[in-house]
Amino acid sequence: MSVFRRGHAAGRGATTTVRTEVSPYGSRRLVIETDGTVSAAYLKDARDAVVGAVWLANHQAAPAEPDQARLNGGEAPMLPASHTRHPEGRPMPDWDALEVVWFEEGDGVAVLEEGEPLCVIPGWSDIGRGIPGYNRDVTGQSPFAFPLDDEIENFGPRIDRARDHWKVCEADGSWADFQQSVLGHLLQRLGPGGHYWHDVGRQLPNSGSGGVKAGAPVVGVTERPASGDREFTILSTVGMSRQRMPTVELYEDDVAPYSRIELAVATTLPSQRAGSIFPWLAQYPWRVVTWFATGDVVKWYHEAHTFPLGTGEAAWEGVLLLDDPSRLAGPVVPGLTGLSTEGDPVRWLWLVPITGEEHRYAKNEGSDALIRRLAQQNRSWVIS
Repeated sequence: MSVFRRGHAAGRGATTTVRTEVSPYGSRRLVIETDGTVSAAYLKDARDAVVGAVWLANHQAAPAEPDQARLNGGEAPMLPASHTRHPEGRPMPDWDALEVVWFEEGDGVAVLEEGEPLCVIPGWSDIGRGIPGYNRDVTGQSPFAFPLDDEIENFGPRIDRARDHWKVCEADGSWADFQQSVLGHLLQRLGPGGHYWHDVGRQLPNSGSGGVKAGAPVVGVTERPASGDREFTILSTVGMSRQRMPTVELYEDDVAPYSRIELAVATTLPSQRAGSIFPWLAQYPWRVVTWFATGDVVKWYHEAHTFPLGTGEAAWEGVLLLDDPSRLAGPVVPGLTGLSTEGDPVRWLWLVPITGEEHRYAKNEGSDALIRRLAQQNRSWVIS
C-alpha cells in the first residue's frame, strides 16, 4: 500500500480536514480527515508527504469484505465488520475535544478521546511498507490499522511520560533547573566555565525553525577554557539531552542508553569561531527526525570554506561523532559520564572534522574503518 488515500473519486463525498496539529519540533504534522463515511488520521513530514496513517472509524455499517471499491477510487476504505468493534458504524467524534499528545521524540503521536487513547501513530509507522498506526476500535490487523490493545502496555506509559515531559517543559523555571544541573556537572568534570551562548539552536538560516513552536529544543553552548594541565578549550552543548532523540527505537530495543546526548568540541581555535559549529547540529535530530550515534558522520550543509572548524588549507566538509575519542591521537579525554535526565544516562559525543572524501569513505566502508584510518594518520581528536 503506497498511500492510504490517493485522491478523490468522482461522485464521492468531499474529504474534509477536521483537525490539524503540528509537533512541538515542527517536523511532523497530524492531519485528521473525514468524508462522512470514513475518518482517518495521517502523520505528515515537513514536505507534506504522508509517513504514517491509521483508519479512525467507519460512520456507516461496515461491509462484510474488504472495501476494494473505495480503495480503488483513491479513498480511505471502510474497515470490514470482522475488524471493528463497531460494525454498525460510530458517530463522528467531537474533533475539537480530542486530545493530541506528541511523543517526547516528536516523531509519533497519540490521539485521546475522553482521556482514553483512541489511536497512536508511532515513529515506526511506515505507510509505504504497509505498517499503519494503532486504533482502539480495531480487532484484527489490516494494512490500514493495527489493534491498539496489542501494544497498549507499551503505548500507555509512553503517553503518560510524554504528557509529563511537556508539562515540565512548560513549567516556570524548569529550563533553568535543567541548565544548572548540566552546568554543575560540567563544573565538576571540567572546571569553571567561561562564555555562554544562549539558544544557539535557532540561529541557522533556512533550518526550518520558522515553523517550530516554543517547545522546540532550547540549546546553549558553554565554554570551558584551558586550565591547569589541559591546554585546550572544551565547548559543550547544554540542552540537547533534555529530550530524547527521534527514531532510536527503530534500531535499539532499549532506547534509554542511546536517546540523550550532548555534543562537545575540544579545540585551541577561538571559542567564538569553533562554537559556531553548534547551531547547525543543536536541533538537527529533531528537525530532520533522526538520531546521533557514535560513529555517525554528518555532512556540512553549506560550502566547505564556510565550515566553522576549518583550519588553514584543510578542506573539512563534515564531522565524525565519537563517544570515545581516545581511539584517535591526542591527550587524555576528560570523563563526562555520570549525568542523567529523567532516568536516562546522558552521553557526550565529540566532534572530529573530516573531509568530503573521508565522509564518503565512512559511508562506503563504515565508520570503524574511517576511525582506524584516522588513527593510523595520527589524527588528533583535539582541533588545533
